Amino acid sequence: MSLCLPSITDDDAASVGTLPSLPSLQSIVPIYNYPDGVRCSASHLCLSSIKALTSSSSAAALAVSAATSLLYSASESEITVFDLVSARPVETFAGVPSAGSVKSVAPSPDGRLFTAHQDGRIRAWRRSVRSGRHRLDATLPTVADRLRRLPLPGNYVAVRRHKKLLWVEHADAVSAVAFREGLLYSVSWDKTLKVWRGGSDFRCLESVPAHEDAVNAVAVAGDGTVYTGSADGRIRAWTRCLVEEGRRRRHRLVATLERHRSAVNALALSGDGAVLYSGACDRSILVWEREESAGHMAVAGALRGHRKAILCLACVDGLLFSGSSDRTVRIWRREGEGKGYTCLGVMQGHVAAVRSLVAVRVDSGKEDKDAEYRVCSGSLDGEVRIWGVRISATMESDPM
Repeated sequence: MSLCLPSITDDDAASVGTLPSLPSLQSIVPIYNYPDGVRCSASHLCLSSIKALTSSSSAAALAVSAATSLLYSASESEITVFDLVSARPVETFAGVPSAGSVKSVAPSPDGRLFTAHQDGRIRAWRRSVRSGRHRLDATLPTVADRLRRLPLPGNYVAVRRHKKLLWVEHADAVSAVAFREGLLYSVSWDKTLKVWRGGSDFRCLESVPAHEDAVNAVAVAGDGTVYTGSADGRIRAWTRCLVEEGRRRRHRLVATLERHRSAVNALALSGDGAVLYSGACDRSILVWEREESAGHMAVAGALRGHRKAILCLACVDGLLFSGSSDRTVRIWRREGEGKGYTCLGVMQGHVAAVRSLVAVRVDSGKEDKDAEYRVCSGSLDGEVRIWGVRISATMESDPM
């Protein structure tokens, strides 16, 4: 069986981390000649550490709602909501016991929360304006979506020998979800990418056979390009275009990115979508930059420093945060086009592999020009840490 992210536990993290790195790929080394004489430094402080309520809990997924400044932490059986500023819990609500563990969470601008589950379903939750509490709004695929397709034999696909399912159904665990421009994207261990209407009816619009092995990650750029990362070691880029004489929109494959030597576990995009970061079991973070002549991403180099598998990535402004089976979170800064990256710091404190990450910029309320961020990291033992990260810019003195 191919190695894929959801099967990793803290006990076997060491074996995952010993996979070979990519010596043939040039490292993007730290910068010592800082642009314009300005040198950046980072300081970090753990503001809060929330321990798991039970020994079996796992901080499987984290997400932040930009609209409400709420942090969502999903574990095996429940979802906890934190105020991002105060780092205090404001609500805990039970998941669906029969659904298995939560693999991924994604908030939408209208206040909904989408959770991806082990049972192959996606749950949509809505937060009440009056009470501030969440309730289950829908389970995808919905009953209506399934019923309307039942009569037609062409709506069924073979998932195993002697077993067929409707094409709107995931045949295995949903490993990741992402929301963009009214559409919900889901990827699964069943090797597919599915696209859902994220509005009122949650209808499944499309199912794409995406990879030859389990799909572990999905990221969506502002221009609508969808990137999927898989246990087959490949990253694929998809664009949405009109088909069948302009009557419907479907995703088509535009590029396959192959440089990792092991399962791709995580993807993250820069704010402008021009840079894609991928993390894998080979301990490397690959940096992909858009080539205008080719119209797709090409690898620019590798960020190295983690001692074990890369499990999660988060990008905000010019910073990249990476979490690993080595139990650390690293802070990377892009120094400008063609000028490489600097590792500004290593955040330590977790006692288990760091499984999930989210990062947002916050208003410091101070007059200085330092940038402040909240970084939230979740580990396989169920602990969630909320960090304050400050990036300071100082003038580099002339050498003597």
